[in-house]
Amino acid sequence: MLAVVTGAGRGFGAALVECLAAGGWDVVACVRTEPAAAPPHDRVRTVVQDVREPVGAQLLAAVGERPLDVLVNNAGIGAPGRPLAGVDPQTILDAVDVNVAGPLRLAQALLPRLLAAPAPLIVNVTSRLGSLSAQAAGEFAGRGTSYAYRIAKAAQNMLTIALAQELSGRVRCWAVHPGSLTTAMGAAGATTSPHDAATRLVRLLRSPDPASPRYLSLDGGDLPW
Repeated sequence: MLAVVTGAGRGFGAALVECLAAGGWDVVACVRTEPAAAPPHDRVRTVVQDVREPVGAQLLAAVGERPLDVLVNNAGIGAPGRPLAGVDPQTILDAVDVNVAGPLRLAQALLPRLLAAPAPLIVNVTSRLGSLSAQAAGEFAGRGTSYAYRIAKAAQNMLTIALAQELSGRVRCWAVHPGSLTTAMGAAGATTSPHDAATRLVRLLRSPDPASPRYLSLDGGDLPW
């Protein structure tokens, strides 16, 4: 089994790469800058791929002609939460570039290898904060989450739906909220370790569930779009 994981340099992405390799997967781990150390496992090949840029030869060569079973679009950014008067529109454009255009670039470049796999899956690592219905109901009104993050994650969820509709019957497409993680981007009071969340996702990746699109939380259950 072969997986490509973006945003693999730290946090949830790094934990996911470690869990996949420990579970017998071959992994291409995409990072933004050249790593200082060798990969933690002989099943891991680390490549430099900034998702804001076109997919490069290094990543394509690492995948080669092998079928790609799973693409995990984990790379993401947010922005500080500010009221309207203090919002810089550029932060929204930057977040959309990474969280939406980034997964699109990877899906475009790697689609032929995904289609060569028997049951391929695209996982876009999203957030429950991208749920339009939950946000409209005021479920997160007191969190002070930035315009950029909410808008980008809602747009990423729409990308998941658009991909699922075009690739119906060929590639499953899921939007996965990893839970409230104890990472640099995690919310105050987060309780789920990146390793625990990664273990849950690796278990889920082996599921034969044909649902596509699907929006779910690793803490349990499907989420409302």
